[in-house]
Amino acid sequence: MTATLALDALQKSFGAGPVVDGISLTVEEGEFLTLLGPSGCGKTTTLNLVAGFLSPDGGRIAIGGRDVTDVPPHHRDIGLVFQDYALFPHRTVAENVGFGLRMRKVGRAEIKSRVAEALALVQLEGLADRRPGQLSGGQRQRVALARALVIRPSVLLLDEPLSNLDLKLREDMRLEISSLQRRLGITTILVTHDQGEALVMSDRVAVMRGGRIAQVADPATLYTRPANRFIADFIGAMNFLPCRTQEACPEGAVGLVALNGQVLPAMAPRALGPGMPAMLAFRPEQAKLASMPGNALRLEGRVDRIAYLGGRTELHLVTEAGACVVDVASGVGLPGLGEPVMLTVSASDCLVFPVEP
Repeated sequence: MTATLALDALQKSFGAGPVVDGISLTVEEGEFLTLLGPSGCGKTTTLNLVAGFLSPDGGRIAIGGRDVTDVPPHHRDIGLVFQDYALFPHRTVAENVGFGLRMRKVGRAEIKSRVAEALALVQLEGLADRRPGQLSGGQRQRVALARALVIRPSVLLLDEPLSNLDLKLREDMRLEISSLQRRLGITTILVTHDQGEALVMSDRVAVMRGGRIAQVADPATLYTRPANRFIADFIGAMNFLPCRTQEACPEGAVGLVALNGQVLPAMAPRALGPGMPAMLAFRPEQAKLASMPGNALRLEGRVDRIAYLGGRTELHLVTEAGACVVDVASGVGLPGLGEPVMLTVSASDCLVFPVEP
């Protein structure tokens, strides 16, 4: 019930410029891959090309080794969950879930059995006779998921499926969906602009920008070793402070940078030449308000703003090298507004990027 999905040099333009600009990507059998990026980056267009709702201007789409580039949507063996669920309001839950099977001329007895099986998968066994208007947002989302799964597709496509849910339900449902996907082992592509969803749910994430894939990696690699400043800034929170390279920094290697009279090593995801203006980057949770042994960035500053987030507190600092944020555990002993602080960051947690527009 699962297959490899391969995109080869996929292209699509609307008007003047390309929206999808030569994307090549392979999603392995049973893999959960997310297309992540800001609005207008081409992720939804890519999904619509895979689904068959749009025809590419160039390139190829293959599912399980079979070229489906020119195959209509209903013959691609794909299940799709839409952003707005697209349920029929006048039909019952069971009728909505069984719709795709009826279109495929499946027998009545088998439809009944497979609908019951699909509803059990999404924990809606007792709601088969209700209509969508009688369901909560989370229940409607489950109905849409059951309808996509009941046809037993080789590939499951999820188009911003959680965007209409409130925060708590969204967090619950992303765990439920990822758990169900792993249990079924179905090849899945999720489209989202929500980095939290991408990091929690995915085996790999493809970050898109301007119709192209900027980086494909597992969530931990994306977070700790972003390939460029755009990804570093888009995935999670990141501090950037201006610096200058002291020596050539080869791609993927450590080089020396100078910042505020200090020289320290930093990892360079992209190559930089000597004496270049650059940006030193580190995550808010990597900074400490305490001395640190070994190579470390040390900056004096003061607390400009405090954001209490429950178990964590964000301290917004003004330092001698620029503004930055420190994420610390909430509790007693934290500095107050205007108080002086000493910020330290281990050199092993620092990245250096070229200055980009």
